[in-house]
Amino acid sequence: MRRSSTIQGFVILFLFCIAIVVWLAVLSESRGKALTVSFLDVGQGDAIFIDTPSGRQVRQLGSEMPWYDRSLDLVVATHPDEDHIGGLIDVLERYEVSHFLQSSVEGDTPTFDALQKTVLFKQKDGMDVITAARGQIIDLGQGAYLEILFPDRPIPDVETNIGCIVSRLVYGDTSFMLPCDAPARIEEYVVYLDGPRLQSNVLKAAHHGSKTSSSISFVGFVNPEYAVYSRGCDNSYGHPHQETIATYAQFDIPTMDTCEEGTITFVSDGMTVTLK
Repeated sequence: MRRSSTIQGFVILFLFCIAIVVWLAVLSESRGKALTVSFLDVGQGDAIFIDTPSGRQVRQLGSEMPWYDRSLDLVVATHPDEDHIGGLIDVLERYEVSHFLQSSVEGDTPTFDALQKTVLFKQKDGMDVITAARGQIIDLGQGAYLEILFPDRPIPDVETNIGCIVSRLVYGDTSFMLPCDAPARIEEYVVYLDGPRLQSNVLKAAHHGSKTSSSISFVGFVNPEYAVYSRGCDNSYGHPHQETIATYAQFDIPTMDTCEEGTITFVSDGMTVTLK
């Protein structure tokens, strides 16, 4: 009888220790009133992890999430290209996703078709699916929000890069410009629409630093403190191109590179942005 009581005591103690470990893990994730934006090192592709002051998480991948967290507030599929949606099927299957934001542009690849089937299945299971449109403001809590700048109309049949989602993440007086793979003509159209409103602390160089993006007018109006190349080492495209490197040098903008530095993380307190 005494032996049974001893075993029961060990079980209770073991469960109590597990509870302590779980709560310590949760408390260790507390970031106060800070916005964290990580440009993930995923090779030749784009993946961004956004952790907002309210704890809402946007467009993230598992390497940046704590082991106990299996829910995502928002996943953004900027456009149907493989290097932007290739990992999203696994994300949707592994996590409970509340909202899925996508462009109206349609792809013609097996990966796009498979993603659409997964999205439809998850939508039936309660996931909210949103088609991006200029003017949308997605409230991320405690003063943080995602502003959609483009597309400004339904564009199902355009070339995929032309139809990608251009957005601006704002927290207090700070912001991050996220132009996906938008070519120069779309950047310049956004400049025409928004001009000085584009100014941001951090700019993700469009299209991994391709010479077809990062137009002088767009980079000049965004006027960031930092620019980030999200790209794979020794990629076959030659990203970032020398023309793009020269553009950022012309404006004396420091550039970061996921190939050379791995995952790049910035933290905003709503007034300033610092490199973590």
